[in-house]
Amino acid sequence: MWAVRMQVGRVVAAVAVVGAMLSGCGAGPSQVGAAAIVGSDAIPLDRVQSRVEVALGRTDQIAQLTAQGGAPADVARSVVSAAILHELLQRRAEAEGIVVTDSEVDAEIAENGGAEAILESSLYDLPALRERVRDDLIAAALAERAVPGLVVTADLVAATSRADAEEKARLLAEGGPAADALFTDERTSARDTVYEAATQPDVAGTVLFGTPVGGVVAFQPNPQQSAWIVFRVTDRSTDAPTAPEAVSNISQSQLIAIGQRLVQPLATELGIRVNPRYGVWDPIQMRVVAEDQQTGIILPPAGPAAS
Repeated sequence: MWAVRMQVGRVVAAVAVVGAMLSGCGAGPSQVGAAAIVGSDAIPLDRVQSRVEVALGRTDQIAQLTAQGGAPADVARSVVSAAILHELLQRRAEAEGIVVTDSEVDAEIAENGGAEAILESSLYDLPALRERVRDDLIAAALAERAVPGLVVTADLVAATSRADAEEKARLLAEGGPAADALFTDERTSARDTVYEAATQPDVAGTVLFGTPVGGVVAFQPNPQQSAWIVFRVTDRSTDAPTAPEAVSNISQSQLIAIGQRLVQPLATELGIRVNPRYGVWDPIQMRVVAEDQQTGIILPPAGPAAS
């Protein structure tokens, strides 16, 4: 009984923290009333607040989240992340002529047990659920179009700490002899490593496939471990030969992850600004995180040398 009381106490305290995040007046990232800004379009704060309030009202799910090591304060960040991805996916869908109908959303919900069953175990209300399902279907459709023929080649270097990774990323981005020297030890580096989206779908859903040619990334694959990876994308092909059956073997969840990763360049192009009360946008994780939870850095391709 005491343990239960303690757990409830932690939930109540965490909910209070989220409530403070939502109700504080804060300056916001350049536009009053914005939870985040995608390019020049604001995601309204009141829309995010209403969805977070729905989530926080699911006390059983919040208690379960806390028991599993999560923090209810992350609920707000998750809602903002979903809203940002929604904006990005809608833009890509419009640009590529992808339309997901209400009947397709209905069918997907029915296939997964029906709206009532899904809502019972989730933090969504029905409108948020339908929006999430529609976004997932758009992401999967984007992936189905992009995966055949998509191959990325990269040079990789291992690092032992964030400082070490950031220094190696800087050297790789600058190029020249210092960058070449990073590849003298074959135990900790590799050149021209090829990744095929169709046969390596888990990799295709990572920052590697969202980085343009010439881009350099330093990131920590697992925050629980000390290892870091630095890579530079050296080539990207969209017409490599692909076995037809390879794409059909990719799961729906993998397609969704790949499709979400495909909007990473658009996020970079438009710029994502998050209201500081929620945190910052982490392009490596493609979600909003606390400022001290960013998992790496991305350096853009070097521009042409000045004459």
